[in-house]
Amino acid sequence: MLLLRTLAIRQLEAAHQGSPLMERAGLAAADLAGELVLDRCGAILVVAGGGNNGGDAYVCARHLKARGHSVMVASPAATQPLPPDAEAARNDWLAMGGDISAQLPDIKNYALAIDGLFGIGLTRPIEGMYADWIARLNALSCPILALDTPSGLNADTGAIMGCCVRATHTLTFIAAKPGLYTLEGRDHAGNVHCATLDIDASSDATGEGRLISSADFESALQARRHNSHKGSNGSAAIIGGASGMAGAALLASRAALHLGAGRVYVGMLDPIPVDIQQPELMLRSVADAIEQVSGSGGAIGIGPGLGQSDAALAALKLAIAANVPLAMDADALNLIAAHPVLVKHIARRTAPTVLTPHPAEAARLLGISTPDVQAQRISNTLQLAKRFNAAVVLKGSGSVVALPDGNWYINATGNPALGTAGTGDVLLGVVTAFLAQQHDAATSLLAAVHLHGAAADALVVSGIGPIGLTAGELIMPARTLWNSWIAAH
Repeated sequence: MLLLRTLAIRQLEAAHQGSPLMERAGLAAADLAGELVLDRCGAILVVAGGGNNGGDAYVCARHLKARGHSVMVASPAATQPLPPDAEAARNDWLAMGGDISAQLPDIKNYALAIDGLFGIGLTRPIEGMYADWIARLNALSCPILALDTPSGLNADTGAIMGCCVRATHTLTFIAAKPGLYTLEGRDHAGNVHCATLDIDASSDATGEGRLISSADFESALQARRHNSHKGSNGSAAIIGGASGMAGAALLASRAALHLGAGRVYVGMLDPIPVDIQQPELMLRSVADAIEQVSGSGGAIGIGPGLGQSDAALAALKLAIAANVPLAMDADALNLIAAHPVLVKHIARRTAPTVLTPHPAEAARLLGISTPDVQAQRISNTLQLAKRFNAAVVLKGSGSVVALPDGNWYINATGNPALGTAGTGDVLLGVVTAFLAQQHDAATSLLAAVHLHGAAADALVVSGIGPIGLTAGELIMPARTLWNSWIAAH
């Protein structure tokens, strides 16, 4: 699904001036609203704002009333001048006998509430009377359908502008908006539907993004040849495991093994003789593990439990210098932030490079605060990708993936079960496994991020989590899903 930011949407709207876009939007909203109230009793509450989003709401109300639904319209801008198209939509509603209340009716048993207060043009925090209306909408027990974006949600970033409607459904117009899928979007947009309004947005999407789908890593969904062996399936080295943090390195290594790396070497800073639960892993010194994959054309994943000691820094320098694909996470990223001279060495690498920071790690790499990272998740991820010449994922709700060429993606799989220690280590192991199997950086990262979230979703559907799910539980469902996707391809 294409993701367009506000500027791109405005350009498309300008290019289609004269088209009945508001009529199409309101009709699409009425169609969806009709589906949502099929098994529900009560009136439909339509809340209209003072802009074109309010105009969409008036068109929706008119179509619903014409179909025989009981419709109540309320607007804090009931008597205020509106933009021309919205003014015409309001007049059409009044002409068919519709009423507009300047107060939000004090009724609790609606079949559905439709939020048409603010759309994608919101530029300042909501406060005062409008904040009160949103609070009262959120207190309703009925489903809420938001038009284009929940009022108060920044369509570009997913940030909340003061306060925000918590919708159960959002019908977005022309193309989906990135803010619906990242940061606060997943908690406020509910189920997202898209009405294109008969506009083909793909031809004007330069610089815009899309949701990750299997099409983005189709080249990796290939069945193995029967005539293959452990050497042809790639070697992975996972570097980390300082004192007291062996578990992080082992989680990443087990994930790499179960997602297809033919051999997995574990370079532990604090050596242990064997992983009793996974004896297939080969535990070596850091230098030996890196040497093994460097000679066999494998891949390195570094960071889980690495720590920030002198030995950790030496290990990181060895990994950066190796001419093999490299994925970096956790303390590897913290070491880079503490030793910025490493940045130029990473950017000059000719082998594929992947970074998997969470927001605090990204903040250290960029020299800004974590809230600043979150406020502009897409642009900050793009900046990291360009600075490091790497494929980068900014983890979190709606993980953002950016590539050095300026392409970006948002991942729609995953759930709160991933908010527990070790899930990032598993992700690094999956990425490293795919790199070891000779997939490029973009393919490896997009596949790993999407699969990682899908595994968590599968576990929750089966009744495991989201509360209390552990990182190690992700590995087997990820393996099962990956094999099923290959079989279905």
